[in-house]
Amino acid sequence: MMKVLTVCLGNICRSPAAQGILEYLAKERGLDLHVESAGTAAFHIGKLPDARSIKTLKSVGVDITQQRARQVCVEDFHEFDWIVAMDSENLANLKHIRPLSSKASVVMFGCYRDGVDFGEVADPYYGGDAGFEAMKVQLFSIADDFLAHAYE
Repeated sequence: MMKVLTVCLGNICRSPAAQGILEYLAKERGLDLHVESAGTAAFHIGKLPDARSIKTLKSVGVDITQQRARQVCVEDFHEFDWIVAMDSENLANLKHIRPLSSKASVVMFGCYRDGVDFGEVADPYYGGDAGFEAMKVQLFSIADDFLAHAYE
């Protein structure tokens, strides 16, 4: 079983959405995948994903209401095969706390292999519904290609 941790800043918008989308696509394809999400900051520990993320994903049949925010911990670097950051700032934070003995590939979700660049996933938190819709579309594209690559 492959294990993936999706990471953003507060773990209420982008990384829970990425977790839900990866789980949805893996189930659809019959892939053995375990996904969790976390944040590099401790702003929202224990809280549900942002209501706008929940609503945007619910519109395409992805339910993320069982998720609760948590912060990345050192054990994650030994537990997961992939730790994927939504942007370069969170990637830098992850690399800063990554133990030398880490087994995880720590990469930006949009740039997980040579020649692939879906870009950073912009944080929609301070914007409107359009930002959440754009996030959903981008995450579906990244997740689709990521799974095709990871399971080839």
